[in-house]
Amino acid sequence: MSIDESEAPADTSYTHGPPASEAGGVLTIDLSAIEANWKKLRSLSTPAECGAVIKGDGYGCGLEPVAAQLYHAGCTTFFVADLSEGKRARVLAPEAIIYILNGLPPGTGPVFAEHYLQPVIGSTAELAEWDTFCASSGWHGGFALHVDTGMNRLGVTIEEAAAIAPRLSSENHGMTLLMSHLVSAEAPENARNHDQMLGFREIRRMFRGIPASLANSSGIFLGRNAFCDLVRPGVALFGLNPTPGKDNPMRRAVELKARISILRRVEIGQTVGYNATWAARRASRIAIIGVGYADGYFRAASGDDNKPGGNVLVGKVKCPIVGRISMDLMAVDITDLPPNAAKRGDFVTLIGEGLELEEVAEQAGTIGYEVLTNLGHRYARIYKSSESA
Repeated sequence: MSIDESEAPADTSYTHGPPASEAGGVLTIDLSAIEANWKKLRSLSTPAECGAVIKGDGYGCGLEPVAAQLYHAGCTTFFVADLSEGKRARVLAPEAIIYILNGLPPGTGPVFAEHYLQPVIGSTAELAEWDTFCASSGWHGGFALHVDTGMNRLGVTIEEAAAIAPRLSSENHGMTLLMSHLVSAEAPENARNHDQMLGFREIRRMFRGIPASLANSSGIFLGRNAFCDLVRPGVALFGLNPTPGKDNPMRRAVELKARISILRRVEIGQTVGYNATWAARRASRIAIIGVGYADGYFRAASGDDNKPGGNVLVGKVKCPIVGRISMDLMAVDITDLPPNAAKRGDFVTLIGEGLELEEVAEQAGTIGYEVLTNLGHRYARIYKSSESA
């Protein structure tokens, strides 16, 4: 079923993609949990405004339904990666401020104006082009200035910011936000956080009267010195723990289940999967699951004779992935389960019910961000929403 997310009832669930009966996996996204997480972060960061970063197709959860849910919940400032995402977000959040984090691609000023989007300017070359466009077109839609305080990716240098600050202030260039990006916010004991907060405070003095933003998801938990005027949480909205090593303060928003295609018996010494990397050390029962790396499940979670792979939950029992994860399939060893504990057509859990995103990521040698943003589009996607968020 295909629906316009902006018109979805406030207390409902709906499905995108193939029907669950036809899909290899079912991805359930709890929009109410995403909204509740945003409201919690907004409360924690008061009196600062709480925006939302929904780049990467809403961190893999779907930009449109996420934007619609948060906009209707009261979020009025969004950050996306590029113009394509900005245009999509504009449809769902018609009155919101939408910043494009990756800046101003050459020649795209008219696109920003047409869709009322604001670039996050990260170089003097971009600023010069934006000035020229605004002067020639009469556009005064505003922009954010990104100042680099240690990440060494996007952003003008501190010296460049000092040089352009008097001109931006005196000529009313329409600058609406001053921002920087924390390097190690998830590690509160890291001295870089203090150094960046101190440095950004000095930069703010050059741009008096301009709202400022520094804190990302983990930055919110560094305290008031990181709040400034606007916080911009991203991954925490979707349930990933912004405080590693401590209890997760966020609600989980994603659950992924996959269907057992067939069950088979593998005798001692027989191998499973491509390149015969895993051989049975006992007579084994193997469940073949209809999800693979084409669905965004990481091949690095494969298990072989030399190292264990990831796990899935069959019922409530963790069972190991064995052999190479292929494009469309994976194999799971269910030998230790009771004989009738699994059957063809049953669903196993890949994420959720105690198998957390962080654990799935660790098993694949990556981070939760990458797991989320790789969630595939062959799943039946069930979106849940309720008024009680």
